[in-house]
Amino acid sequence: ALSVRFFAETEFWFSSIKVIAIILFIVLGSLAIIGVIPIKGVQHAPLLTNLTKDGLFPNGFKAVFTTMLTVNFAFSGTELIGVTAGETKDPSKNIPKAIHTTLFRLIIFFIGSITVMAALIPWQKAGVNQSPFVLVFNSIGLPFAGDIMNFVVLTAILSAANSGLYASTRMLWSLAHEGMIPLKYAKTNSRGVPMLALVLSMAGGILALISSVVAASIVYLVLVSISGLAVVIVWMAIALSEINFRKTWLAAGHSVDELKFKTPWYPVLPWTAFILCLLSCVLIVFDPTQRPALFYMIPFVGLCYIVYYGKAKLSERKKGTISKDDSSEN
Repeated sequence: ALSVRFFAETEFWFSSIKVIAIILFIVLGSLAIIGVIPIKGVQHAPLLTNLTKDGLFPNGFKAVFTTMLTVNFAFSGTELIGVTAGETKDPSKNIPKAIHTTLFRLIIFFIGSITVMAALIPWQKAGVNQSPFVLVFNSIGLPFAGDIMNFVVLTAILSAANSGLYASTRMLWSLAHEGMIPLKYAKTNSRGVPMLALVLSMAGGILALISSVVAASIVYLVLVSISGLAVVIVWMAIALSEINFRKTWLAAGHSVDELKFKTPWYPVLPWTAFILCLLSCVLIVFDPTQRPALFYMIPFVGLCYIVYYGKAKLSERKKGTISKDDSSEN
């Protein structure tokens, strides 16, 4: 509400806390893996025994697909790079830099922390009752591990809420500019902030929060299912947009060399992204616990299309009626 710069500053500090915690986790975990730091109940360095002794897929490869929706939900937010492009001073320089650093950090933080977890925690003991971060920190004797991670999780939630509110506000602003919702939601104040869109986004967030308490088994489940699958559909749309953009760009007489940022390994990369996202949508049918996400999402998307094309038809009819009236008057 204050400014984009203030949002960026707060997001930087919120993110810094969780980044420092993950780096600390990877460093201490790596030292424990090679035996520099002793682990409770283990006499020798575990190395990668827990990671490899029962094979890479102890529950079969199918388990990979049944966890993909949750994994995709955790990665949601990376598309914010595109959303912020419109408010970046030098997008041709800063956006490619942001894309490269984001990918680099995701590889280090996600794959690094998962490797440490898998190496230090036997997969039979890795559950959802206790944070794997707390489990590892407790096993190497770090004091107040639970309290530290609770603080980190709290800042991570604030970070996610902060960036989510920014994204939803700017998306409402964009929809208003495209004529899909009333133009009043695109109105900005003297600081360039679309306040009406921000208030509406905040109201939606509060209602979602209330539903987690009042109707957790019905409304909240539907919201989580739709949002988790919506992320994947958005990524599919991004990949398809990139494919169509390059075709249209070349058809208009331009060359690839004119592009400020070129998608690497085109068209293999966008098509791979599209197909893998599609598979993660389709294959949740085999998991009874996640199947409702598909059942809720399909009617929701269908309803969105009906509303969109219904409004377009009404708009065409109104224009046609107005033009007939004008011609009759003439």
